[in-house]
Amino acid sequence: MENIKKSIKWVCFWVGMAAICNLIVLFTMGKDLALQFTAGYLIELSLSIDNLFVFITIFLGFGIRDKAQHRVLGYGIMGAIVLRFIFIFFGLKLVSSFEWLLYIFGVILIINGIKMMRGGEEETDPHDSKVIKAVSKILPMTMEFEGDRFMVKRDGKMLFTPLFAVLCLVECSDIIFAIDSVPAVFSVSQNLLVVYTSNIFAILGLRQLYFVLAHLQERFKYVKYGVSLLLMFTGLKLLGLMFDFHISTAVSIGIILCVIVGSIVISMILSKNTKQ
Repeated sequence: MENIKKSIKWVCFWVGMAAICNLIVLFTMGKDLALQFTAGYLIELSLSIDNLFVFITIFLGFGIRDKAQHRVLGYGIMGAIVLRFIFIFFGLKLVSSFEWLLYIFGVILIINGIKMMRGGEEETDPHDSKVIKAVSKILPMTMEFEGDRFMVKRDGKMLFTPLFAVLCLVECSDIIFAIDSVPAVFSVSQNLLVVYTSNIFAILGLRQLYFVLAHLQERFKYVKYGVSLLLMFTGLKLLGLMFDFHISTAVSIGIILCVIVGSIVISMILSKNTKQ
């Protein structure tokens, strides 16, 4: 329980840091961009929750202990920071040159939202992952985990451990997740600095948020339906641009907050009734 309290404090710290950054944007770049930052942060944070449940499945599937989970998540977040910049930078370059790509992103978000709502994302055994199998074939690897180490030296040779393969799986799942989350943020802002910083501040608190969700996952298992609604909302928002239909950033923030809070409250109520 002490670890959970510590994780919650760190989550609050990163939320506070995001709020400070938002204030800096407000006073240096204006109200509109500050609202865009808020909307982008909320979208990324809410969509990240679904990805964290994927991480929980991966770690439970491989029996990864807390110390090793911390290490994998730490490296995973560092990788996500770099990958997000690449996705966002080139994504904005493409969108500025080919505006019709926004409409394609919108369709993809709606389809993925519907799939998630209908339970189209079936849980699979992490051991069956093609990423894990590919890594184990390409790299020399030990048969067993070696604590929280990614590499060990055996008979004068450096060998990777299965934990490194798990890290690769986490990174790949984040890349797949970014295909949804980055276009979703484009629906509220196309300013490189705002999109990137809002994404990064949402990502920085994920490691501690993971341990909170891992402890309370049964209470939040219906949040994925809220995430699916957000995907469909942002997709429709992008498609609306085709018909010059624009939803203001302030209204978008209100809708995002209602969906997030509503899905959490419904999850807690339903999980409580299930226990009874």
